[in-house]
Amino acid sequence: MQWHLAPDEEPDAEPLTYAMQCVVCSEESERSEGWDEPQAWALSHSGRNPSHCTYRELITRPWRSWMSS
Repeated sequence: MQWHLAPDEEPDAEPLTYAMQCVVCSEESERSEGWDEPQAWALSHSGRNPSHCTYRELITRPWRSWMSS
């Protein structure tokens, strides 16, 4: 028997979500199933903090494992 691991694409899987995190201060956007909200947050954050221009994208992707013979 062998274990396998793959992204969870079952109908009841948790959604794929995105967020942005400021590398300078570690503040981050809310998680979203779309890209628009995190992007808007990053642009707004840069507007409020002109020296905060570096971000990292945070992706939460559900995975599942299963055993096969």
